[in-house]
Amino acid sequence: MAAADQETHASSVRPRSYQDESYQHGFLGAVGDLQKEGELQDVVLEVEGRRFPCHRLVLSAASPYFRAMFTSDMAESRQNTVVLQGLDADMFEEILSYIYSGTLHVSLDRVQPLYQAADLLQLDYVRDTCSSYMDMNVEHSTCVDLYKFADVFTVDAVLNSCLQYICQHFVEVSSSDEFCSLSVDQLTEIISQDELEVKEETRVWEAVVRWVQHSREDRLQHLPSILPHIRFNLLTSDDTAAILDHTLVREDPGSSEVIRNVVRSNQKPRLAMTTEMVLLRDDVNGKKMLWMNPGEGKYIWCDYNQPVCPYRGVVTRDNEIYALAADPNNIYLCKYNHVENKWEQKSTVSKGCEEPGVPNDYLMEIDGHLFYLVVDPEVVLKKYNQHSNEWHNCSTPEDCEFASICFAVSCNQHIYLFTLAEMHWYNPREDRWSKKALSVYGPEVELDFGIMAVAMGTEIFWMDPGTYRVLVYDTQADSWSELEHPVLRFQDLNQETNPDIEDVAFFVLQNTLHAMVEYSYEDYPNPDDEQRLLQQVFVYDRPKGVWRELSELPFGRQCVYNCTNAVARMYLPYLNTSQADTQDAANPEGPSGE
Repeated sequence: MAAADQETHASSVRPRSYQDESYQHGFLGAVGDLQKEGELQDVVLEVEGRRFPCHRLVLSAASPYFRAMFTSDMAESRQNTVVLQGLDADMFEEILSYIYSGTLHVSLDRVQPLYQAADLLQLDYVRDTCSSYMDMNVEHSTCVDLYKFADVFTVDAVLNSCLQYICQHFVEVSSSDEFCSLSVDQLTEIISQDELEVKEETRVWEAVVRWVQHSREDRLQHLPSILPHIRFNLLTSDDTAAILDHTLVREDPGSSEVIRNVVRSNQKPRLAMTTEMVLLRDDVNGKKMLWMNPGEGKYIWCDYNQPVCPYRGVVTRDNEIYALAADPNNIYLCKYNHVENKWEQKSTVSKGCEEPGVPNDYLMEIDGHLFYLVVDPEVVLKKYNQHSNEWHNCSTPEDCEFASICFAVSCNQHIYLFTLAEMHWYNPREDRWSKKALSVYGPEVELDFGIMAVAMGTEIFWMDPGTYRVLVYDTQADSWSELEHPVLRFQDLNQETNPDIEDVAFFVLQNTLHAMVEYSYEDYPNPDDEQRLLQQVFVYDRPKGVWRELSELPFGRQCVYNCTNAVARMYLPYLNTSQADTQDAANPEGPSGE
């Protein structure tokens, strides 16, 4: 036989495996028929007095619980009739139906006892299916009941879904009869959540009053342990006085003392009470800063009369605000005190700052850790230890030339450093840098530092200052794209003359890309003005692929703002102090006293 024929013959006689899917389906059907016909059954399971003849082999194959029972030295392995405790007979019948057919019937009125039975019998599929079913049916009429069940049986997915729903609809849910059936621990767990959707803390107090009065004699004793979870420091003095005079508080002398202690504490505001704001530094007035949400027309101008004032910031996942500040000698790390509306100096980051406020450095957060990256004249990366208040050096990228660096940004749990030719990225868990070649910018790119790059989700947005193209890098897909119609078109703003763009800073507010644009008119019509500098905010409408004008920044030429890139949830009553000047979009005049 020829060699080619031998090879063909050999390939045709290689061993192969075949799977008969009809046999698998038919086998399960045959087992189900044996059960229905009562054939070959060798054990009887008794649940709540009802008898269920079964097959040991089938039960053992389906459930680790039964396998251990029938293959060990347990007494049940030798008994013809086994009594099962802690099961509902109807639910066990449904379980047996699943074991012999592979089909499971779930309904809202049966899902909880079905889950309990599956949990006891170690039937993972049934248990997971019941959990998913409960998770899909969290609504106003079910959230409290499912929350209580998930809490007792530690069904984390359902517990979290119920807690999220209750927080989002707290006012409505807390008015229901079901809410009053919560245990004291479940109640305190709910009212302790930052995510509780209440505009006023009095709503939480009213919910607690309803819960106590539902069973006053039994529950009044728990009031002192519940009160610390109400954020009395967020109430007005009149509201606090009214609560202290409430009959429930007057009946228990200890409760009034608890309230007075809580009022003096600094508990965080609920997220629903806060407004997302971006922080700008006024480079003209030095220590004055603007908190703003231009989409909502909110502008609060604060005078921080402190030795150093922040110029670049970051916000942690716990809404803690950190920022870099500089004087002619040092760069410092500062932390913002929400309650007192002031900056507190934490540590010295580096020494020898020749131009305070304009070094090429970045402050970033990854997994709750702060990183400081400086690229002048060489790349240095440091990590901050919040417990020891110290900075520690990290590894640095190889062959990264300062002259070619464009920008750096943290995104998707990494730090990305872009040069004209390469992208370097840092993995903080391994303290390791990697790099790859780039060719996405094009020949017209210009070098410029600042906040012309920002991360949103897993994407990085960067504007080429030479062409005003906005390039988008998807860190997950490792791919680049360009925004549709990315150029900010100032000729559409009805100005008398076309401006020159001086600077652009990106920031992400309410999960939307914003641009703060600084531009000037060299031939401004008024002969007394050689040049007029204006700053305006735009928001990018991604579905439509256009930039929309939001507002011109307040206070006109009295202020020149620098974006710190810090966007945080702010409790406006903390900002509206004696050192703050609040403006609205309808009246953006100069700050008082100017």
